Amino acid sequence: MENGRENKPSVMVTNDDGIDAPGLRSLVRVLDSSNLFNVLVCAPDSEKSAVSHSVSWQRALSVKKVDISGATAFAVSGTPADSTSIGLSKMLFPFVPDLVVSGINMGSNCGYHIVYSGTVAGAREAFFHGVPSVSLSYEWVRGKSKVDDFVLAAEACMPIITAILAEIKNNTYPQSCFLNIDVPADVANHQGYRLTKQGKSVYKMGWRQVTSEAQGGKMLSTMTMDSSAGKEACVEESTLSTQQEHLLFKREVREAPVDDDDGDYFFLQQGYITVTPLGALSPPPMDDVEFFKGWLPGVHERISSSS
Repeated sequence: MENGRENKPSVMVTNDDGIDAPGLRSLVRVLDSSNLFNVLVCAPDSEKSAVSHSVSWQRALSVKKVDISGATAFAVSGTPADSTSIGLSKMLFPFVPDLVVSGINMGSNCGYHIVYSGTVAGAREAFFHGVPSVSLSYEWVRGKSKVDDFVLAAEACMPIITAILAEIKNNTYPQSCFLNIDVPADVANHQGYRLTKQGKSVYKMGWRQVTSEAQGGKMLSTMTMDSSAGKEACVEESTLSTQQEHLLFKREVREAPVDDDDGDYFFLQQGYITVTPLGALSPPPMDDVEFFKGWLPGVHERISSSS
């Protein structure tokens, strides 16, 4: 922790909504106003929601310094995982930060959606590099949530961030996991922190055939549809031509998620700030492992008997 200015711990912020997103800017503002941290930012230059843990391999990254009050900041042309990786490489900053915080995402990241999430990937990439990390998401509800709620979400998570850094300073922070934190929509009246496990919630998605990129609206990072984006380009589906060279399809949400009564999404809906330890591995249920222990030798025996 002697890397930062005035011996303050250093926190690097990244996200998947892009460096100009209100969630990231609110988090940086709260971190800086505490006067407790040396704040760094290394984030995608545009929205990269739901890119999961993809990385740039075949093209060079473009990195540009950005003016963000209270932070040393860079915008990266790549993914959240790219941003975290180059931010930790010492190519941009002269030291490795003590903690990486990815967020605040506009929309929760619970259950199976953790797999899709670029926000979680930003934290996971830091975990791969041996740097403690946290992903933060706010359950944005269209028509109800306000941009100021991101500030409240950041303030609600500050005790966790400071407690993590205290453990890091004492060399007592666990090295085998990172944390995924989701803040409920009614953050001003949250029910406190709740340690949870990754549940099985997932939005049921479908596909709709469209005639233009604009038709059908834009899929927001909250896994909801902005239908207003495509009103001018809407065409009756009956006018679609099957003779066109390229067929166009867009995702659409068909069912809201349902979770087990002990998963992260369930407790988020109860108003808790959910804190879920995650690892890089996804171990299957032991019952399934036992099934395949008996199944795989049988496959080999069938191959041997047919030869």
